[in-house]
Amino acid sequence: MPLADLGDVQLNYTLHGPAKAPPVVLVHALGTDQRIWDRVIPTLPDGLRILTFDLRGHGGSSVPEGPYSMGALVRDAERLMEFCEIRDSLFVGLSIGGMIAQGLAVKRLDLIRALVLSNTAAKIGTPEIWQRRMAAIRADGLAAIGAETMQRWFPRAYLKSGAHAPTEAIVEGTSVEGYLGCCAAVAGTDFYTPTSGLRLPTLGIAGSEDGSTPPDLVRETIDLIPGAQFALMRRSGHVPPIDQPEAYGARLTQFLQEVGHIG
Repeated sequence: MPLADLGDVQLNYTLHGPAKAPPVVLVHALGTDQRIWDRVIPTLPDGLRILTFDLRGHGGSSVPEGPYSMGALVRDAERLMEFCEIRDSLFVGLSIGGMIAQGLAVKRLDLIRALVLSNTAAKIGTPEIWQRRMAAIRADGLAAIGAETMQRWFPRAYLKSGAHAPTEAIVEGTSVEGYLGCCAAVAGTDFYTPTSGLRLPTLGIAGSEDGSTPPDLVRETIDLIPGAQFALMRRSGHVPPIDQPEAYGARLTQFLQEVGHIG
């Protein structure tokens, strides 16, 4: 996979599809990487230009010294899209990716023509919750939060089947410095006011079994944007691209059609 050298960070990214095709940008959750989209992308229509990448401190991207700010993560996405010559995209952000999506839409509306805010919110958790999590990781590594994270992320039946194990391995294999850096970014973010100023086609997606960003929290954020749609995925958790990739891809395809991003 190529690396985009943006100066203070090098981002591992993948581009699928023809150069002049309608662009879609997919941004992953904290503690994962761009592989969470691997089973969604084949379900999307042909003829799209799809950009996925690993956040700073994640996957194959470089790990700058933390803590990170949400502004830095938004700037990373902005610079990578410019590097890849992508504008007027359908921008899909999941969890921390959805916070980045909100920040980028406020800053650079020319880069985003429609927005999908998935399993995310304008504010996630409290600084105290994040500080406790970060202290546990500093003391005992990411294994200290792996099992607890899976409990919040996946429906009970999915956990019982053991299907979560590869995702747990990805979370626990993430750079501690990178994970902590992004925790700091989320802990310091409250987008209620800027997000309430957005005026663009928006779809919110929530999982009925999501223990990290429950449906009511997602809906509260989506309701800040006039005309935004809200979709609830039944029997799905915090990362529906992993536990329900086909249904997730179908909902994205429907939205692509509704906003005229594809014919």
